Amino acid sequence: MTIKVDSLKKVVMLVDDDNVDNFINKKVIINSKFTDNVFVHTNANSALEFLKNMNELKDSSCAILPSHIFLDINMPVADGFYFLEEFDKLSEKITSEVKIVMLTSSLNPNDELKSGSFKNVISFLSKPLTVDDLTNMN
Repeated sequence: MTIKVDSLKKVVMLVDDDNVDNFINKKVIINSKFTDNVFVHTNANSALEFLKNMNELKDSSCAILPSHIFLDINMPVADGFYFLEEFDKLSEKITSEVKIVMLTSSLNPNDELKSGSFKNVISFLSKPLTVDDLTNMN
């Protein structure tokens, strides 16, 4: 199934410490035609630093600013909730453009409730990502 949205304008950032999950999710995103623009960060701090640097750029930043971030919860050093808390501190220039999808293996219902309290989180999905997940995403 091919997604018929304007995939050229989408940029996806995967934030997950598991390289196998990142490989699979990137393949699903590209093969489904959601977008060809996928950045991978294996820790929350690296992803946050990338986003902070976007704020410093002028007009060119919109070409690489993620439209969607797929975020794992359980990561060492800085977990997904730390990322969400720090993301909320970024400028409106960044936060107004980004949708966050929690993509996790967590079965804890409290994680889903907690993630729903962050304004940019649009969905809570279980790994692995599927074409159907992307088809239903705006």
